[in-house]
Amino acid sequence: MRRKIRMGMVGGGPGSFIGAVHRIAANLDGQIELVCGCFSLSYDKSLETGKSLFLPKERIYRNYQEMIEKEAELPEGERMDFISVVTPNHVHFDPVYSALDHGFHVVLDKPMTFSLEEAWLLKEKVEETGLLFALTHTYTGYPMVKEARQRITRGDFGKIRRIYVEYPQGWLSQNVPEEQNKQAGWRVDPKRSGIAGCMGDIGTHAFNLAEYVTGLKTTELCAELNTFVEGRLLDDDGAAMLRYEGGAKGLLAASQVAAGEENSLFIRVYCENGGIEWHQQEPNTLIIKWNERPNEIVRTSQDFLSMAAKHNSRTPGGHPEGYIEAFANIYRNFALTLMCRLDESKPKEEYLDFPSINDGLRGMQFIQTVVASSASNDKWLKMIER
Repeated sequence: MRRKIRMGMVGGGPGSFIGAVHRIAANLDGQIELVCGCFSLSYDKSLETGKSLFLPKERIYRNYQEMIEKEAELPEGERMDFISVVTPNHVHFDPVYSALDHGFHVVLDKPMTFSLEEAWLLKEKVEETGLLFALTHTYTGYPMVKEARQRITRGDFGKIRRIYVEYPQGWLSQNVPEEQNKQAGWRVDPKRSGIAGCMGDIGTHAFNLAEYVTGLKTTELCAELNTFVEGRLLDDDGAAMLRYEGGAKGLLAASQVAAGEENSLFIRVYCENGGIEWHQQEPNTLIIKWNERPNEIVRTSQDFLSMAAKHNSRTPGGHPEGYIEAFANIYRNFALTLMCRLDESKPKEEYLDFPSINDGLRGMQFIQTVVASSASNDKWLKMIER
């Protein structure tokens, strides 16, 4: 493979936070180049963004349909290899399905779709086409999260008993007009966000992190969702008790009205003989806990770490590896896997470690089930299928 992987982007125009993050992350390792885009519903705004990124005018498109169709007509040596979709939830399904239908691989921001039914349809399409699909559940990209997963799944601590995962934020503690904060506006709008607010936005991150680190799937849950800000149409706070396969129990809490909090995601897992603790705001550190000996502090870039952690580390010890690097690990592993596919070679196991279509479907099942449980008098519900 003697060229960069070529990326097209849908969304990420003026006022977008996550679009710029995706572009920085994709560019961090020098394996991916942005070659085209439709960055906004407004062509003028799309042009503004595309020109600022030094794209030629003919590769800045009026809409995603035009972009996908025209890119598919280009010679193989020029057209994009994959599409990155960074729009609000209600504009996930159509561009992704169309991209897959035209033979393009996909990277998509989470949650995967607007509805569970759309998620099932995307899963079927990915399986039908055999194309690569990655979902940007960022926090699985941190080296110490990968180290925690390795230690737990290889049985260092014995059988898992209890999982605690929390994600408090405070940025939606008050009503924020959309003209002041575009990101706040669409997240509290059921027409664009879907059936869940806080639980769809960050609760899915907590849910995904717990299943990734432990390797266990949730079988049932009992939830309560709350809306504290007057007039808000979707939940801004919530909690759920979780039952996992194998008998482990969990507690998940997510809030966007935890005044004063930033992005205080953390997870604790307790097993028969020990456990782990990891905090997103101190990402280089993994705490290992034991019953009968002192706790251990494990740090990134140490020689004894697993291959999964080493492969996803970039900087010398003591230099923080943060959100952008974790995000970039998803793009890098996706790109390395795609390079192997183009070369017709076998990808290494660590290349395949990025969130998949199945993780996206699990997230949508979680959203559907947590909303149904909160609204039901029969609190314990099995994870909803279709």
